[in-house]
Amino acid sequence: MDDKTLVFRTLHEAAPGPKWRSLFDAHWSAYGAWYLAEGERERPGYLACLNALRRHMPELLDTYRTLCDLAGGGDLASRFLSLYQPPPYITGCSQAVLARPGATLLARNYDYPPELCEGSILYTRWNGRGVIAMSDCLWGVLDGMNDRGLAVSLAFGGRKAVGEGFGAPVILRYLLEFCDSVPEAAEVLARVPTHMAYNITVADAAGRYVTAMIGPDRRASIRRVPVATNHQKRIEWYAHALASETLIREGQLSILVDDEATSEARLEAAFSAPPLFRHDYRRGLGTIYSAFYRPGEGRVRYRWPGLDLDLGFDHFPEEAITVRYGVRERFGS
Repeated sequence: MDDKTLVFRTLHEAAPGPKWRSLFDAHWSAYGAWYLAEGERERPGYLACLNALRRHMPELLDTYRTLCDLAGGGDLASRFLSLYQPPPYITGCSQAVLARPGATLLARNYDYPPELCEGSILYTRWNGRGVIAMSDCLWGVLDGMNDRGLAVSLAFGGRKAVGEGFGAPVILRYLLEFCDSVPEAAEVLARVPTHMAYNITVADAAGRYVTAMIGPDRRASIRRVPVATNHQKRIEWYAHALASETLIREGQLSILVDDEATSEARLEAAFSAPPLFRHDYRRGLGTIYSAFYRPGEGRVRYRWPGLDLDLGFDHFPEEAITVRYGVRERFGS
């Protein structure tokens, strides 16, 4: 058995500063190589990136410029940080909302190669709202919540379409920085273009929720659906659907959330066991963390096998957690 290792770090910095710069220094080499993997000509120029942000998410511009300056003001880093038309990438992921009177839980598993995950959990206050989020691309969001009671999570949409638009992590950052409720978030998801297919699940403290199925080649489908895995309405990429077991996971989640007897503890336990928790690290489809957001309480629990990390807007210690993922060797006759 070989092991893959990932170090998760919690960082608390209200305004972008030296801690964010240290994050950039630690990860820029890998991110820069990924960004140029298809060749520099495949990535848009700086002005195209800036103009796209100005047109679609203008409120983010001040934060974007601050981060670009902290990163040294270079052309390549600034283009990368815009997350406008980045290289496509594929994840697994399961997510579900359990809305009960007086309590909302957004649960998710993130399935991805451990060696490609940033592992940064950031608590920031960049635009007046406290935000706790699992970071991607140094300021994007894989999942997170804000102190107004909004929680978000993304999953790959299971389609090969690629086009003009933003990587979903920067769209989720925009939601948490400037939206307070599901209706506000839904309006953003309906209008901001994305470069590939994603399923975005959003929930708030009032018990509202939607899943937005977005992509570059069709209008967003935003419905009051509490579960999402890795397909959009129907299977379009059969090989990925089979490998990721997206239909099996969706079925399990639907049974759980539709059952009025399902408690938060039962849902959390289900995310820690197959078929929702996956051990397929060899193909990059293993679960590398679970997250359970309670936006009404301002609390989140991150979970790895044998370890829970409970954080909140009133409790956010800075620490490093090393997680090892076993890769099972397969021997055939």
